[in-house]
Amino acid sequence: MASTQFHLHLISDSTGETVQAVARAVCAQFVNAEPQEHIYGLVRGKKALARVLEEMHENPGPVLYSILDEGLCSELHAACDKMAVPCLSLLQPFVNSLAPFLKVEIANKPGSQHALDTDYFRRINALNYTIQHDDGQSQGDLNEADIVLTGVSRTSKTPTCIYLANRGYKAANIPLVPGMEPPSELLEARRPLIVGLTNSPERLQAIRRNRLLTLNEDSETEYIDPELIRGEVAEARRLFARQKWPVIDVTRRSVEEIASAILNLYQEHEKNRQAASNGGSDDGGAKA
Repeated sequence: MASTQFHLHLISDSTGETVQAVARAVCAQFVNAEPQEHIYGLVRGKKALARVLEEMHENPGPVLYSILDEGLCSELHAACDKMAVPCLSLLQPFVNSLAPFLKVEIANKPGSQHALDTDYFRRINALNYTIQHDDGQSQGDLNEADIVLTGVSRTSKTPTCIYLANRGYKAANIPLVPGMEPPSELLEARRPLIVGLTNSPERLQAIRRNRLLTLNEDSETEYIDPELIRGEVAEARRLFARQKWPVIDVTRRSVEEIASAILNLYQEHEKNRQAASNGGSDDGGAKA
């Protein structure tokens, strides 16, 4: 039986992880259905929703959402009605509405999304890559990464990469060291999405001070000097601007929120890279 491919839009006012898990649980019930997921996290206002609707118009398909704002929900439902696609917020209505859309057999097999399938091994492969490329290690094959994070010390690079790897993305991270030029491998990478992570100097100082206390090391070092930290952050931002890398401020943001913002950027990056490839580009893709 031929597979049924379709676009599936997952919209959340939080990280999007829960709505994605529900979507995969539902789609696992349909035999030979192959959804192309479009994940939109942190959709909390009209401007963010407008970007989502623009993408939906380009690739119409069902919607599963987790949004509390009633005004945004009404606007989303109205847009879906015009496109004649299902718009669902709960698991069972999603199954009932998607069945006539797909016209495929419902497997009714609980836990299908946990099978040891290609997606599972993709996540394992991503995790292995991420561990091998943590903290600037193994820089020679950065173009094999999906995402590369860079920034000064203590900007949540490693935990965010691990989180992304568990979502199936090969993520490397490169620290920016004061007084040293960024590695050429980072500057020359073309395929991956490169994102600069930054933090407020005050927050960085507090995190670094706690780090030193945990290690029982001297708390009066250049590592936590406020002027030097401000200089590090400023220099990193100048680098990000020169390279035209997108920047995410991680100040008081959870790893899940940081990753969600990165995946929003990654989706746009891949869209642009695919467009460049279709247009005859031979450089492996454009930077976001």
